[in-house]
Amino acid sequence: MAELERPERLQIMLSADELTAVENFRFDRRMPSRAAAVRELLRRGLAAEGFLLADPGAKSQDYGVVSSGQDKNGRKGKR
Repeated sequence: MAELERPERLQIMLSADELTAVENFRFDRRMPSRAAAVRELLRRGLAAEGFLLADPGAKSQDYGVVSSGQDKNGRKGKR
């Protein structure tokens, strides 16, 4: 059996609006797959800000792709 080029799997859940944003990015750039679009978005995000570390105690729900009330790092503001 051939060895996979990308043996690690990352599974995420997206809202309908987040998926629409990823799909629009993908189709506008004629990318072959959602995975390719997500990898490109990750690459761009890391390049723009450097390697970001999560705040201690941060929860998955504190981060999003598309949402109002988020800071520049995608975290929801305190309410």
